[in-house]
Amino acid sequence: MFGIDSSELLIVAVAALIFIGPKDLPRVMMTVGRWVGRARGYARHFTAGIENIVREAELEEMEKKWRDENARIMAQFPSTASYPEPLAQPAPVEPPAMSDAAPPYMMPLPSERPVAAPTASGEPSLPLGPPKRELP
Repeated sequence: MFGIDSSELLIVAVAALIFIGPKDLPRVMMTVGRWVGRARGYARHFTAGIENIVREAELEEMEKKWRDENARIMAQFPSTASYPEPLAQPAPVEPPAMSDAAPPYMMPLPSERPVAAPTASGEPSLPLGPPKRELP
């Protein structure tokens, strides 16, 4: 972390135990912990401020590029110039008709499906095949 080896940290801990004493050592460590926490908070606040400044500078640079590009486009295509009318919409392309050679996985379009003639009750019947056998 700070170039402190574990053996050096052990020597500092033993020296603190000897000079401060076991009675006051928890209170001293708590105070040191608070100082370290405050220092970390200040460092975090400082780095966040620097990152915010960098982000704002990048945003200003992007806005400047956008303004320059917008000015270039507006100079190239002024609003007072006359432009040709857009072309008419092309006619819709109809899908090719299905032939007998179509693959079996292709379903016919709904408009091409056969419709059964109405029955005596006036309702059309569904074009179903023969009933399936039930398994015993």
